[in-house]
Amino acid sequence: MPTQLQAIPLDDALAGRIKGCCNAVAAPLPSRRADELAAVHRALADPMRVQMVHILANATEPVCVCDFTAAFELSQPTISHHLAKLRDAGIVVSTKRGIWSFHALNPRMNAVAAAAVRAFYGRSHAREVGTRGPGL
Repeated sequence: MPTQLQAIPLDDALAGRIKGCCNAVAAPLPSRRADELAAVHRALADPMRVQMVHILANATEPVCVCDFTAAFELSQPTISHHLAKLRDAGIVVSTKRGIWSFHALNPRMNAVAAAAVRAFYGRSHAREVGTRGPGL
């Protein structure tokens, strides 16, 4: 004759459980570090911005905003919006020449941003991201 199972109220079942008893886990990141990582990944989470970083990483000199508008057939305000997001994350630096803005990868980007950008290209990429070089 099969044994009949008794339902244990959920509160009673959880009462004896020790919080975090299954696995040892790493301590949470410091808030500042988590914020840095999130900011970089938010900036690079858009395919258009990834394309722009690709162009900048392969440029031998700073890229004019007009070249981005031609490459992507997007309006200047839209391009500027994407560049502002990359600039806010510390990935891009911008300079003004007359009425045009020119953009390059930030030679002093933090380690988080540099690692994220390098991840796009691996070891085969000719230029080191995050170091001084042509166009930076």
